[in-house]
This record gives sequence, C-alpha cells and structure tokens, in this order.
Amino acid sequence: MDSGSDLLPHNDERLLAALVSVLAAKGIATPAEIAERVAITDAATPARGAAMVARAWTDPDYRALLLTDGTRAAEAMGVPMRGAPPLGVIECTPEVHALVVCTLCSCYPRAVLGYPPFWFKSAAYRARAVRDPRGLLAEFGTVLPQATRIRVVDSTADYRWMVLPLRPPGTEGWEAARLAGLIREGDMIGVTRVRL
Repeated sequence: MDSGSDLLPHNDERLLAALVSVLAAKGIATPAEIAERVAITDAATPARGAAMVARAWTDPDYRALLLTDGTRAAEAMGVPMRGAPPLGVIECTPEVHALVVCTLCSCYPRAVLGYPPFWFKSAAYRARAVRDPRGLLAEFGTVLPQATRIRVVDSTADYRWMVLPLRPPGTEGWEAARLAGLIREGDMIGVTRVRL
C-alpha cells in the first residue's frame, strides 16, 4: 500500500497550477509573467549585489542613488526589479554598523542577493539579531569596537533591505570589478565586514 509520500509532489504541482490559474483569471499575473519572475529569481546571486556595492564605492553619483532609491540603483545595473518589493540600502559607517534581519520569516532581497542563506531563515538568527546583535555578530567573527553602534533593520514583505558595507582600507584606486571580488553575501547582510 502506498504511504502517500509519492503523492505530495503531484499535489504540490496541482496546487501551484491552481494558484497560477486563479492569478491569471483575476488578471493579476499571467503564467508567462510568473515563469519570468521565477527565472529572474533563480538567476540572481550575491554577485549582483557585490557589483552594486563596488560601483557605489567607486561612483559617488551611483552611491547617492543606491542610498536614496535602491530599486532604481538595481535597475541601473540591469537587475530586473519589476514585481519585487522596494529595495532599501543602509550604509555602514565607522560609527554605525548595519545588520539586516527579517523577524517574521525570511524576507530577503532575492533580486540582488539570490536565495537567502539557511541561517537567515532560522528562528535563532531572527531572535538573536534583535536581542543580542553584538553577540550574534561575534559568532560570525565580526567583533566591533564597543563605541560602534549597531543598527538592526527589519526586512518585510513590503520592503527589503541590504547593507552598503564599509570599503576596506588599502583598496584605494581599485577598479569596481576587483572590489566586487572581495564582497561576500554576509557583508551585504551585515553579519560580516569586507576584508582583504
């Protein structure tokens, strides 16, 4: 006798097909639009965000755009943002370190960073980021001076956030492509700092 476990993928496919059908019938999204959005999300990687950060470090006008309208800044780099929640970008400074969390679930700027790392979705990360951000950062190897304030920003279903990390010393004169190679996903979430 079948345990039913083989039916789950089939049921998921039927549920997805029904949802797509309802969205199309209501004029919310066509199957082609949904497929396009899935393909865009699947193609996204942290390299997109790293290229944006590196450009911001080398182009003051782009930096200003990134900090005032992250969505437009992403689109200026060829990142398709149609249908995605607005993107906010919070800057780290020598005085303030930024950290992104989604306290409710796993809202993440997938268009610019790809799929979230497994730990970003964990209840432990979500709770510690708010309750003990300094201790959490230390577990990632990011030990900040006591004088550095930590600003925790909550991503939501309506607004996604990424971090513009500090540019590391010793990179003056580097081109954007070389700088982008230094930037890791954790740097754009705020759990790590860019280093040489």
